[in-house]
Amino acid sequence: MSEKKYCIGKVEKICKIGKKTLRFYDQIGLLSPCEINENGYRYYDKDNLYTIPVIKYYKQSGFTLDEIKSLIYSSGFSAIEDGFGDKIKELKLIEEELNLKKKSIEDWYSLVREAKMVIEYDIQDVKIKFLEEADMLFLEQDYDYDYVKSVINIEFTNYIEKIENAITGPVIIEFPSFDEKIEKKCKKIRILQKNLKKCSADKLTKYGGYMVASAYHIGSHKNINETYKKIKNWLEHHNYKYDNQCFERYVIDYWSTKDEKKYVTEIMVKLKTQ
Repeated sequence: MSEKKYCIGKVEKICKIGKKTLRFYDQIGLLSPCEINENGYRYYDKDNLYTIPVIKYYKQSGFTLDEIKSLIYSSGFSAIEDGFGDKIKELKLIEEELNLKKKSIEDWYSLVREAKMVIEYDIQDVKIKFLEEADMLFLEQDYDYDYVKSVINIEFTNYIEKIENAITGPVIIEFPSFDEKIEKKCKKIRILQKNLKKCSADKLTKYGGYMVASAYHIGSHKNINETYKKIKNWLEHHNYKYDNQCFERYVIDYWSTKDEKKYVTEIMVKLKTQ
């Protein structure tokens, strides 16, 4: 008794796979019909049918059609073991890349929520807080009070690409002198941002680990000096001594919106130890 054969239409219905896909699989040598008659009709046997779920499973697991072909027609365990091992390594790299992207988006999302809260509740009072210590990627640059150039920092972006790293979280600018920043005499800055990938210690700088006076500035950077002066007056009134360093932490800026009214910048001034 001859083995039962199935036309391509029947295979399509049984295995839920398109005729076009079956023809393509035949074309690349992945799954060929057991018979093609003189009229060009394709027929498949049970062995063909049972191969289709295997192909689907491998596809679900991320294997390419060429990889699936090698696995299905391999003659020993070593080829299958190597194929699976290589795929695990590949998927680990993809997983790492996705985790980096997820972290970056989560951090940005957190900044959006922070800015929304600051604007909604009009949080602009000066407060004292501890600035948590962190390692940051950095680049020292000249400064001319051009905020767009400093925040959307092409030179820094190119530098990050050059050292094959990635960044997340807010852009932070460190100014060497609080008073010079107010007086618009500041000529040098250090741009800081959190690294996503590991890197050598010489590429990192310490940020935080001390008390700061902090206040949010809402709106355009053109009048940010008003918030600086508010902080200075508050410090003098409450008899706080401040150090040279100050920071601008860009919560929402040119990266997120073109509406200046929605800009939120946290200004932080390092305090001297009492």
